[in-house]
Amino acid sequence: MKLGLNLSSAPRENHRPFVAAATLVGLLGLAALVILSHAAYSSWQASRALRADISGWQGEIRTDEQKQRDLQAYFRSPRAQQVIDRSAFLNSLIDERSFPWTQIFMDLEKTLPTGVRVVSISPKLQNGRVQVDLQVGASGDDSKIQFLEAIEKSDVFSGMVVKDEHKSELAGPDKVVLNLTVWYTSI
Repeated sequence: MKLGLNLSSAPRENHRPFVAAATLVGLLGLAALVILSHAAYSSWQASRALRADISGWQGEIRTDEQKQRDLQAYFRSPRAQQVIDRSAFLNSLIDERSFPWTQIFMDLEKTLPTGVRVVSISPKLQNGRVQVDLQVGASGDDSKIQFLEAIEKSDVFSGMVVKDEHKSELAGPDKVVLNLTVWYTSI
């Protein structure tokens, strides 16, 4: 029979629990490393695709900006300015031709009292609205006041501004001549 005696000064320690715990922690750390490495690689792959898309879009933006600069330079050229000015002139002629002359005369006919006549009319298109300069002759102050009241009450004329009023020295039906501006809105 054998006896196991320990003749040393300190008893022998058991390190098995520590080794088992360290191995377990090491395996958990290794598993976490593998999982996090896979997540980092996947993220890098996804961001690589996004970086490629962003790079492509930045290239498109650069080419579009260059095209825009080229177009701006072209439209600043004297030849293009001539075309732009000519088209603005032609558009103003078209706007004048499309002015509703018959409608404005019918609306004026409704507002003109007896003893008042239109001497001249000059419409201008401003910001999509029609400003009309009128020169009106009246047989007297009463007819002039009736005309001004009729214009103020009108649905199609607004914003009346009397520019000038003077007595006519010529022999004729007009004793008072008014120059005024109104805004015309066709119904």
